[in-house]
Amino acid sequence: MSRTVLRRIDHVGIAVHDLDQAIDLYERRLGLKAMSRERLEAEGVEVAMIPIGDSRIELLTPLGADSNLRKFLADRGEAVHHVAYATDDVAAGLRRAGEAGAQLIDQAARPGAHGTRVGFIHPKSACGVLTELVEADGHPGR
Repeated sequence: MSRTVLRRIDHVGIAVHDLDQAIDLYERRLGLKAMSRERLEAEGVEVAMIPIGDSRIELLTPLGADSNLRKFLADRGEAVHHVAYATDDVAAGLRRAGEAGAQLIDQAARPGAHGTRVGFIHPKSACGVLTELVEADGHPGR
């Protein structure tokens, strides 16, 4: 089994109902500044990235009624949605997790926000936490 190094927490994803309101809250109440915003039509979400130290907060809101994130919000309300770990090789990380018995959402890396490649591990395989592996740190504000 190959050894994949997770370098750091890349970001924590937080599901929100209203992206503008959430950005305002993080900026006014916490003094942070959103550095980028992007619509991911294929995923059915819009995201805003807020840098903090060597990591980021990713605010996510659903784009339409059929978005998986809309179901998450209906079931759990605004909350932490996922934790993402930076790695040099998402494919190897997914392969390693799968070989170790993890239930994978993605069998291969796919495009993520801001030019990254990502892959997800099911919450059932990570203590109830949706886990994202992120490769290629192409985010502004770094």
